[in-house]
Amino acid sequence: MRKIFYNIKLMLAVVATSLTLVACLDKEPSSAIPEKDAMKSFEDAEQTVTGIYAILKSSSLFSGYLTLLPDIQADLVYAVDGNTNTYGNFWQWDIRPTSAEIESVYASLYSVIMNCNFYLERIDDVMAVQVDDERIDALEQYTGEVYTIRALAYSELLKNYCEAYDPATAREQLGVVLRKKYSEKEPARRASLYDSYAFVVEDLKAAEELLDEDNDMYSSAFITQGVAYALHARVALNMQDWDAAIDYSTRVINNTSAYALSSANSYYTSSMTYFDYMWQYDLATEILWRIGFTTTSYGGALGQHFLNFNNDYMYYYPDYVPAQWVLDLYAASDMRYNAYFATFATGYDHNLTWPLLVKYYGNQDFISNALIYHTSMPKPFRLAEQYLIRAEAYCRHSSPNYALASNDLSTLRASRFSSGGSISVSKDNFIQTISDERVRELYMEGFRLNDLKRWGNLYNNGEGFKRTPQSNSLEEGSSLHIKADNPLFVWPIPQHEIEAPGSEVQPNKSNK
Repeated sequence: MRKIFYNIKLMLAVVATSLTLVACLDKEPSSAIPEKDAMKSFEDAEQTVTGIYAILKSSSLFSGYLTLLPDIQADLVYAVDGNTNTYGNFWQWDIRPTSAEIESVYASLYSVIMNCNFYLERIDDVMAVQVDDERIDALEQYTGEVYTIRALAYSELLKNYCEAYDPATAREQLGVVLRKKYSEKEPARRASLYDSYAFVVEDLKAAEELLDEDNDMYSSAFITQGVAYALHARVALNMQDWDAAIDYSTRVINNTSAYALSSANSYYTSSMTYFDYMWQYDLATEILWRIGFTTTSYGGALGQHFLNFNNDYMYYYPDYVPAQWVLDLYAASDMRYNAYFATFATGYDHNLTWPLLVKYYGNQDFISNALIYHTSMPKPFRLAEQYLIRAEAYCRHSSPNYALASNDLSTLRASRFSSGGSISVSKDNFIQTISDERVRELYMEGFRLNDLKRWGNLYNNGEGFKRTPQSNSLEEGSSLHIKADNPLFVWPIPQHEIEAPGSEVQPNKSNK
């Protein structure tokens, strides 16, 4: 069990997403505590960390835009005729540097970073006056958490606002604006992609030194060493550092005292598998970290636009439904299908009946206790992803090991299938096989756009994807053909960041 508990209430965090020319990079910590009075004691430090966790609940981040938009933009869903047009610009690839969602994600991530910088700038002075060993240990743990959170925020900026990492050209590619300090003025200038990723890795190594494996536990609401390792594996995969991806994913997978895949063929109740329970109650042995919601403190509703049941509590009015090709990926014995999808007649005039996404129907306790629908705790890190990372790294290594990759995929699938599930990869099929398995497992968890970007010409010979209209899909966008070289695989830098006084921030190709 976790040894360190926060003993104060979560602060109310307001993440400002200004649409003016005031740069996101200049925002103060969300707590708005006067600088001269802030973070002088152990209690202040604890409160600051709690405030950082509160910001992570924002619907601009994992409980909303950061999770949903990449998959809506890609090839996983279709807009329904008659929908509310929410996120329609992403569905139609009409994404601009003035798009509110683009600005909101960017601002929210830098708000997290600036709050982390605020903490890291002051923590040494707080540590220096401590005499109690338990408090010193607690502060080391908190500091490891903050380093990991800052690395996570930067990794998300890199994933969404930068080109795919190429080791051969990373020193010439544009990265992100690196804010390392809180009090000191720093130039608003993008670092290279190489230096940006190096900074993330540096933060992770600092975190890993401070975090204690004894605090690793499943379904943690706090950052642990296992989470830092999992993020390191994900970052290494994006960097094409296959050895590091294998190393760090293995550290997570081998931590069997803390984590285990949640079985879809073993039953928690007579009608609910352990895998079902993970999605219906946000608790499972394979969740490394979840963002802790309560009925009085929660973020966005991940399932809202796939169901819209709470329009009238009688019918479903989904804005988006699963793509037919996705549904076709699941074998009859794949238990993920019934956990993720259920067929309903919608309330639209055209009476579309279709398998709807129920993965985010909502935490059942929230529904029964407070009638809060479609709100699930985000799960940014699950053990399943680590098997997928390691399998891909085995295949793309300079000395590929397809047997070990096949074993990882088969192990994952064995926990998801009622029977069977074994699968083999080879030099000729590994990208398509891994792509399909990542879709089956990670559907609508925010990975698809980046997967297609980082695979580039390796996937589908550079042809990207092509949508084919399906039943009652919205005409606009249903026939898009998006090739691998489309600049909008990289989101544009918000226009106000480029135009802010003193800014040296360079635009992306997608800004033009």
